[in-house]
Amino acid sequence: MSHDTQLHGEIEALAQRAKAASEKLRTLSTAVKNAALMAMAEALLTQQERILAANVRDLENGRTRGLSEAMLDRLKLNPARLEAMAEGCRQVAALPDPIGAVISGGNRPNGLQLQQLRVPLGVIGIIYEARPNVTVDAAILCLKSGNAVILRGGTEAFESNKVLCEVIAQAAEAKGIPQHAIAMIETTDRAATAHLVTMTGLVDLVIPRGGSGLKKSLMEVAKVPVIFAAGGVCHAFVDESADARMASDIVFNAKVQRPSTCNALETLLVHQSIAATWLPVMADRLMTAGVELRGDERARAIVPAMQAASESDWDEEYGTLILAVCVVDDVEAAMAHIGRHGSGHSETIITADYFNAEAFCARLDAAAVYVNASTRFTDGFEFGMGAEIGISTQKLHARGPMGLEALTSTKWVVRGHGQTRA
Repeated sequence: MSHDTQLHGEIEALAQRAKAASEKLRTLSTAVKNAALMAMAEALLTQQERILAANVRDLENGRTRGLSEAMLDRLKLNPARLEAMAEGCRQVAALPDPIGAVISGGNRPNGLQLQQLRVPLGVIGIIYEARPNVTVDAAILCLKSGNAVILRGGTEAFESNKVLCEVIAQAAEAKGIPQHAIAMIETTDRAATAHLVTMTGLVDLVIPRGGSGLKKSLMEVAKVPVIFAAGGVCHAFVDESADARMASDIVFNAKVQRPSTCNALETLLVHQSIAATWLPVMADRLMTAGVELRGDERARAIVPAMQAASESDWDEEYGTLILAVCVVDDVEAAMAHIGRHGSGHSETIITADYFNAEAFCARLDAAAVYVNASTRFTDGFEFGMGAEIGISTQKLHARGPMGLEALTSTKWVVRGHGQTRA
């Protein structure tokens, strides 16, 4: 038996077990699911030493392999991050259960009673890279929405993900969740991922969280439906009417607070009429914080310490303390730049001009558009979802932070008393 044949058989067996678990999950009560979520929260804290020890192994391996500081930051766990993961479990437990909710319906003239109900999708595959917190976020959202989940994390976080999956799965099963409802592909072989996205009939949806390389490789082979939680090239436009201090604080937060995230700022656009006075102060604040600035000709004429931006910089998701800077003529030019280079993730305008703000919101095609606020808020936790399965930048089924409802479908239940169609 070839290696690929054996691997495919193992992945199919895993999916078959998850499928069987999903059939039991869809009828579980909200009380059982919530009890499991609370038990998972407790287990994350009581098993903290074991989880952090596994994470240390991943960090050591990552440094040996030469991972960047941004990647190591995504990978790192600590007590505060574990507490945040546990709080995510508690928040999802407190959210309304979407399953069984009546979306629409009514009585037809012939006496038929119609209800459109929210139902689970079934088995969801989650493919993600360095962040081990996704293991927990994905599992709790899938569980609350009645779905089985197959987790495929990145090589960088293999040890952390394995222990996290064991801890939360055991806690959930002890409260009545079917075995194999939370499963992990325990191999780093990329062929496993490629096969997962071809298993129609066993896997109902795949959600990849990663960069353009992951997206491209999966698009070439996927046969099951896929929602891409893609990366973000996020912009801030500082308009001529912007409050200088507000603009400085928003830009600084969006770039510096956690630069490795997909909702961090990557390109700063500045109105030409305020660039000469506002940009030098902003640049000094950013560079003092360790940010490398890459500017166009007009930006560098004002702040010569900037490096020259190349054409590729406008399309780059840096994920670290690098920021592209461009001086633009007006809001129209800013929107045109974003239209050419944006990834459809998160964009913000800092302005006191009502009409410019409204134009920005109405015309920009992005999952989240902000007025006078940091792009760092594009997040399921910040949007009150408890956690998120990812941030979709596509337009079908779900867009933006994907919470519980994004992991459901619907079905019609029709009740009659003998009606037949003429």
